[in-house]
Amino acid sequence: MEPWLIWVGVAGFLALAEMFTLTAALGMLAGAALITAGTAALGLPAPLQLLVFTVVATLSLVFLRPVALRHVLPPQTERLGVDALVGKSAYVVSEVTGAGGRVRIEGEEWTARAYDETLVIPPGTAVDVMEISGSTALVYPRE
Repeated sequence: MEPWLIWVGVAGFLALAEMFTLTAALGMLAGAALITAGTAALGLPAPLQLLVFTVVATLSLVFLRPVALRHVLPPQTERLGVDALVGKSAYVVSEVTGAGGRVRIEGEEWTARAYDETLVIPPGTAVDVMEISGSTALVYPRE
């Protein structure tokens, strides 16, 4: 059997496997096998064919796969859980200092501390949630 035909078969198998895994890695290897099939059709000896396959596969996996994955898997834009509370406004229920206090964030009462530990924030003040540390909101007065 002709070596280029074997490389085409390997490329087809890898492409089919890529359809089931969707990792982009097997697709890059299939492309490398197709390029190697072209070099085999030109008459390159087997050791050089393996070298071509190795170089093309390595370059595609290192440089092309990260780009492909960025387009396939968009970054998470929505914050969930307590991360979604950062940046929200809150109202002080009981005086907030660097040691403690209570705030109401979206209808729920949270323990709170002042983001700047030297501040004393009186009840009724509007504050911004700067950070959530455990179950405590670190807040700063709105300007």
